[in-house]
Amino acid sequence: MESSRPMVQETIPKIVQSAIENYIHGTTKIGDYVSWSMHDTIERITAYLNSKHISGDKDSLGRDKPFFNIVVAAANIWFRATDIDRKDIRIRETRQSDIFLTFFANALLQDWMRRERFGVFLNQWGLALAQYGSAVVKFVKKDGRLVPSIVPWNRVVCDPVDFEALPRIEKIYKTPAQLRKMAELDQTVVENLITAINTRKTLSGNQKDNQSEFIELFEVHGELSVATYKAAKKIDIKDGDDKEYRQQVHLISYQKNKDDGLDEYTLYCGYEEQDPYLLTHLLEQDGRTLAIGAVEYLFDAQWMQNHTMKNLKDTLDISSKLLFQTADANYHGRNILSAIETGDILTHAENRPLTQINNSKADVTALQNFSMQWSRLAQELTATPESLRGITPPSGTPYSTTALLTQQAGSLFDKMTQNKGLALEDMLRKFIIPYLKTKMDTSEEIMALMQEQDIKRIDAMYVPNEAIRRYNTRAKENILNLEIPAPFNKTTEEQIVKQELAPLGNQRALSPGDITWREALKDLEWDSEVLITNESTDKNVVATTLTQALQLILNPNYEQNPTAKMIVGKILSLVGAVSPVEMPATQTPPVVPMPAITPVG
Repeated sequence: MESSRPMVQETIPKIVQSAIENYIHGTTKIGDYVSWSMHDTIERITAYLNSKHISGDKDSLGRDKPFFNIVVAAANIWFRATDIDRKDIRIRETRQSDIFLTFFANALLQDWMRRERFGVFLNQWGLALAQYGSAVVKFVKKDGRLVPSIVPWNRVVCDPVDFEALPRIEKIYKTPAQLRKMAELDQTVVENLITAINTRKTLSGNQKDNQSEFIELFEVHGELSVATYKAAKKIDIKDGDDKEYRQQVHLISYQKNKDDGLDEYTLYCGYEEQDPYLLTHLLEQDGRTLAIGAVEYLFDAQWMQNHTMKNLKDTLDISSKLLFQTADANYHGRNILSAIETGDILTHAENRPLTQINNSKADVTALQNFSMQWSRLAQELTATPESLRGITPPSGTPYSTTALLTQQAGSLFDKMTQNKGLALEDMLRKFIIPYLKTKMDTSEEIMALMQEQDIKRIDAMYVPNEAIRRYNTRAKENILNLEIPAPFNKTTEEQIVKQELAPLGNQRALSPGDITWREALKDLEWDSEVLITNESTDKNVVATTLTQALQLILNPNYEQNPTAKMIVGKILSLVGAVSPVEMPATQTPPVVPMPAITPVG
């Protein structure tokens, strides 16, 4: 019989404290010549986005240091070039039998995105990806809802090499009132913690603001041992518990006491189905949790721009002053530049010469040219030429040259948008679709709003089957009543069904039949395909192509030319604006012969 015995187990608060120390002060060896600190990189990105120097806003003489910001424009271009909207997210079936289910899934998806303001989430997610290169998204079930959010990098502690290698730690703040309202927390621990209220601080321990009514908490998610869970729950630990791992969530806090120890508080701990975090990238980097974004690419360019502008400012400031020199020995060892900046009055002895110093403007043009070289390098590093920045090209520049530069720069953004689409597909398969299925444990009929091509596809399959079903039902009733059923008239029966559907417009009623929607959608996340529209497509090219395709389709001989139909399908697939699957299969109406007219008289 297995006996329980006490075991020494490191607590979650101590794990969190150690992880934060290593994250802030540790470095990662990416290569023999590359040492990297994820924390310092994130803090530097945040400083540059807010036009702040990491070495202070004043130089050694107390003069202001200008910040000539070039990173915000590049990040904004990345954000716009990789934008994805709600309307661009659709689910498409991979089997003919799943068409009705995907129509219904799209209706559910659009309704969920509208209620949870998924468009705002997409904008915040896209901006974080453009600025930092990577973003951490979080999906949490709250009061029966699935709430998506973006976790700021300055509140995340994770392994710099592998995001999933160590438990993910998120730093949050709650007021005493907020903690008391959370019924799932241990309220006894909550009341003990409220007495240790502290101000909000950064990960480094610096005070964030003057608000003193916030309590510092740490939310921990990851694969942890069962022994760790039992230690937090104060349950006896058995042999082998330290070797068995489960996905867990812990909400803890700690305060340093007078003995340099820790006062630990575990507000909640429990097992969970899956990790709520998902790491996403624009361009994933090997050996780094945080990819390289637009701002990090411009670290050196931003520093050199600031350095050049500081030299240019100092040169112009000095050249605007009147400087004098004297042979008076009383001035030996004095700093004339400091005297100028502090406003000291110059005096000298009699019969000593006082002459003006030649402080005319230095070669300002050389400094400006040096700055332009770094500006061009910044554009090359971030694939943001002047055409993407909205700057008019010099007079005489051929349009083809500008279009070619824009196309070449946009090809990188196509890859980024594709990676965002793959990340959205992961979100749908891992979080959103499974959540939507849990809400559909019913077989009730659902009304869905659809597009015109979807209506035609559904009616083409539904109307013939519904006409046969109704005829069979009437035929059975006639036979039971000892009546001979009328022969089946396909045209008449289908026309009756179409007339009943006409008042619904673009709405259709969908039903799973004798099973529930949850059972019908059982394997939807794996049996369907997620389509993400590429927003970087040139709208003018798309419009021109669609216009030409429309003119070809309107040609009377189009239906009789299979080669032309194949070419149109290829063009539409290449452009990406319309899928050939969305084009309803049309049939050429039979030619009705004109009745013969016999002349009278």
